[in-house]
Amino acid sequence: MDQPKIGIFGLGYVGLPLAVAFAQKYSVVGFDIRSEHIRKLCDGVDRTQEVPDKELQAVLRTNAAALREEKTGLFCTDMLGELQSCSIYIVTVPTPIDKYKRPVLAPLEKANEMLGTVMSTGDIIIYESTVYPGVTEEECVPQLERASGLTYNRDFFVGYSPERVNPGDRKHRVTTIKKVTSGSTPEIAKRIDELYASIITAGTFRAASIQVAEAAKVIENSQRDINIAFVNELAKIFERLEIDTGDVLAAAGTKWNFLPFSPGLVGGHCIGVDPYYLAQKAQEVGYHPEILLAGRRINDSMGRYVAGELVKLMLKKNLPVTDSRILILGFTFKENCPDVRNTRVIDIYEELRSYHARVDIYDPWADADLVKHEYALDLLSGMPSMDDYSGIVLAVAHDKFAGIELETQSDRVVYDVKGVLDRKVVDKRL
Repeated sequence: MDQPKIGIFGLGYVGLPLAVAFAQKYSVVGFDIRSEHIRKLCDGVDRTQEVPDKELQAVLRTNAAALREEKTGLFCTDMLGELQSCSIYIVTVPTPIDKYKRPVLAPLEKANEMLGTVMSTGDIIIYESTVYPGVTEEECVPQLERASGLTYNRDFFVGYSPERVNPGDRKHRVTTIKKVTSGSTPEIAKRIDELYASIITAGTFRAASIQVAEAAKVIENSQRDINIAFVNELAKIFERLEIDTGDVLAAAGTKWNFLPFSPGLVGGHCIGVDPYYLAQKAQEVGYHPEILLAGRRINDSMGRYVAGELVKLMLKKNLPVTDSRILILGFTFKENCPDVRNTRVIDIYEELRSYHARVDIYDPWADADLVKHEYALDLLSGMPSMDDYSGIVLAVAHDKFAGIELETQSDRVVYDVKGVLDRKVVDKRL
């Protein structure tokens, strides 16, 4: 296969690690519409912390000329025209849901419009963004044709290779996770598979079609969502039976084929979103997905459930809730990661505020400016004194919280969502 020049459209949690991995063997132009984000990347700093700064700096090139001269490396830009010399484009833009839980394809549509102005005959466009089956060929291809004036599978080709990034995970990285690939013709599918195989040490799997690859992506996370919903429902049942859920799961986990899932909040850009994409497509073809949506309802309710349980415990101790001071530890959607996208900790906060409690949030990983912009919340700048609060919720299991020293107090309630604190000082675990 000829040495291609690769354009990565979107340099977030998915696009940047992919761009850095490809840049070790290929010339890569990374494009993002966020000028400030590009400036930081050009300084060798990844604010998502998915790529160590040393790894980024090792492949970084200061301009397109340096990229041409060295034949490998990454040039980051917010200038669309810099992508024009690429022959393979990989789209990694976000595909969120709206407040009504409906898929939002606007970022993908915008990317297609922009790509249509720079792509040329013979180019290949590969999508990694989460979509429901059919989006690549039924939605994206017509948009590319309109914007470029080119004809699908004659002048340009497409593929789909679902991202499997796990934010904050230093063990399972882009090159060590098996990659599903697909293409719009057998020849293109082979070329795309070979391209990814050249950097993915874990190997690749060529799917039977683009729609199969799209479907595989949404069911991977839907399966996890349903399993977590199951243990979340168990937690609600065992709370009424006054049985510790963690103890039950530890006992059941001794069986060789018991699946190790834990109760908790389900946020982020994948598990809490992908089932809605599959549900949307199912409803379009006349099927109402009962298990998918039941799992989503349970998981989406857990933040409010945690807040309600904390309030009950405070009332049992005769602690006033109105105007009380409550501390939430953690705001990101998962541990040891700065990602606050679709965090369900916000549900705990909003439910407690509905009781007119004064709620503070401390998270050493979260970007305070981003939280302020996205959620209109001010995070505490440092760890506060635990003695100042009558309610404490450990919402995210950051390693930095592991050493927190608490004492059992009759005038305070400690609720441990993640089951990581010393049981002696915890009033309740999820």
